[in-house]
Amino acid sequence: MAPAVVVDRLSKHFRVPERDAGLRSSVASLFHRTYRTVEATNDVTFTIERGEVVGFLGPNGAGKTTTLKMLSGLILPTSGQARVLGFEPFRRDNEFLRRITLLMGNRNQLQWDLPAIDSFELHRAIYRIPRAEFVRARDDLIELLDLGDLVNKPVRTLSLGERMKTEIADSLLHQPEVMFLDEPTLGLDITMQRRIRTFLADYNARTGASILLTSHYMADVEALCKRVIVIHRGRLLFDGDLAELAQRFGTSKTIRVQLADAGHPSDSERAVAAVVAESRGRGIGIELAEPAESAAAGLVTLTVDRSDAPRAAALLLERLDVVDVSIEEPPIEDVIDRVFADG
Repeated sequence: MAPAVVVDRLSKHFRVPERDAGLRSSVASLFHRTYRTVEATNDVTFTIERGEVVGFLGPNGAGKTTTLKMLSGLILPTSGQARVLGFEPFRRDNEFLRRITLLMGNRNQLQWDLPAIDSFELHRAIYRIPRAEFVRARDDLIELLDLGDLVNKPVRTLSLGERMKTEIADSLLHQPEVMFLDEPTLGLDITMQRRIRTFLADYNARTGASILLTSHYMADVEALCKRVIVIHRGRLLFDGDLAELAQRFGTSKTIRVQLADAGHPSDSERAVAAVVAESRGRGIGIELAEPAESAAAGLVTLTVDRSDAPRAAALLLERLDVVDVSIEEPPIEDVIDRVFADG
């Protein structure tokens, strides 16, 4: 079976006008306008197989949303090719549109002055969803997202989190095979974010839908995506397993040590400081991740280069009265920050 999404050297460049500040420059621009080229994406290439859930990561302005818009056919690429379910997105064939969805957390797609339930009916008519199938999907989504009476209120009266829940329901009524999700949990509380993640995982398992997901909530990515694509300044920096990303760019590890009761808190502080100093003399370089005073509570968090983690742990066990010790990968947020810094 052919991949769900194929992107081959896809680029999008925008030609935007520019001028200096001030009245003189404003008047001059009426007769002689200057432009500059902004490279939103440049030679981006990747493939998404059927049923894959892929995280699409990058800072603001990296080119993520531009890529999703090209893949859904909203804007034309400057160069390169893309195919989604075998279709060329920019042609906007009806069959193509019926089989995909694009949800943008910072964009409103429901009728602002109408109840969401009316927009759902409009969605049914546009996609020609059979009535029984529509009612089943609508009621399931209302229950899952705990929409209740919210669907009967004008969208403009809903909070951001409430609106996002109705937007998600609306985008999934036609049961798409490919989902482009741009910040789908934006504005939702932690409990609802977890429910949305659970739903997306279940939807993927049940239907085999392919999902390309952007999110600034790393919990979304860690819960849903084994594979991530990292883009920065319009260029692809990384495409691989999430665990491989942590190994490749996470140059440090976190060591957490639970100390036995040492009596006076200052005793623990001095003991930890002595081990940190000794580690530098041995070329290990253990660093405190938190103020030394935290040792008074018995729990110490330290960082060390990945290659030095075994020696560091051995030194801590040798010099301190340790109850428990754990060696952990760095938080994925820190890894992503490192990727962007290196990019």
